Amino acid sequence: MKKTVIIGASSNPSRYAYLAAEMFAERQMTFVPVGIKTGIVFGKEILSIKEKPEIKDIDTVTLYLGPQNQPEWYDYIISLKPKRIIFNPGTENYEFEKLAKQNGIDTWEACTLVLLSTGQY
Repeated sequence: MKKTVIIGASSNPSRYAYLAAEMFAERQMTFVPVGIKTGIVFGKEILSIKEKPEIKDIDTVTLYLGPQNQPEWYDYIISLKPKRIIFNPGTENYEFEKLAKQNGIDTWEACTLVLLSTGQY
């Protein structure tokens, strides 16, 4: 099964990253929540991005970090070697998209919630 890493994961039900985790859990899809704030989301511990956890066999990284907060994590996210990075609305970042493409990573400017809802994920 495809594994997705949620960068910017949150245990706050009002955040889109939380809603994405909920949709992955409902669909029994494998996801790994990674964020600045720790906590639990749908039975999974939110791993601290500050510790740069090693995660293997990733299909997709879905971003919920604004572009101003992304540069610090470029190298880490690239090191995860995902097949694609989804830049959710408000996370679009030409510089990071270009860097990802240079590293052979496909980039999508799309909404993970819409992709999941419409079966396009």
